[in-house]
Amino acid sequence: MLNRSVFAVVALILCFALLGCSTAKGPAEAAIKAAEDALAAAKPEAAKFVPDQLKAVEDALAAAKDNFTKGEYEQALTGGQELATKVKDLAAAAAAKKDELTKSWQDLSGGLPGMVEVITKRVEILSKSKKLPAGLNKEQFESAKATLATVTQTWTEASDAFNGGNLADAVSKANSVKEKAVEIMNILGMKAPEAAQQ
Repeated sequence: MLNRSVFAVVALILCFALLGCSTAKGPAEAAIKAAEDALAAAKPEAAKFVPDQLKAVEDALAAAKDNFTKGEYEQALTGGQELATKVKDLAAAAAAKKDELTKSWQDLSGGLPGMVEVITKRVEILSKSKKLPAGLNKEQFESAKATLATVTQTWTEASDAFNGGNLADAVSKANSVKEKAVEIMNILGMKAPEAAQQ
């Protein structure tokens, strides 16, 4: 009699467990699908601007899918629901990084072309001069001219990167141009703008 009661209780528990699993299966599947769709929409920008965060979200999605495959629907449902927030945060982080890089580019592109132009004119004047100014020897001047050629090329590459939508590369190259331009100005005895020295 006791054995029959224990068996009945165990059977009842198993039944509830199975019901719980089967009732979580549909919502888990829907949550994972919704997270996948949201991630697909956010992925292009996230890959460009916050690739590390994107990897973490993709790993979390893989874990939720793995739980679902194993029949662990409750964990899969929880994972899927958490993914909704993670994907939203990912999209927000990508947008913030994009805004930050866009602002940096605008700041840099507002002043750098003028700096490069001023340096180019100074180099042209000195090239025509019979004698270099005090404190500037021939080797330094030739080094400045070579660096100016690199700066001009790098600025073209930065502009191309920006026009191609690669903001991170554009800003990186523009910062390199800024550093080299300040370096040239120092060699030539020119005063670099304060904004360029920050």
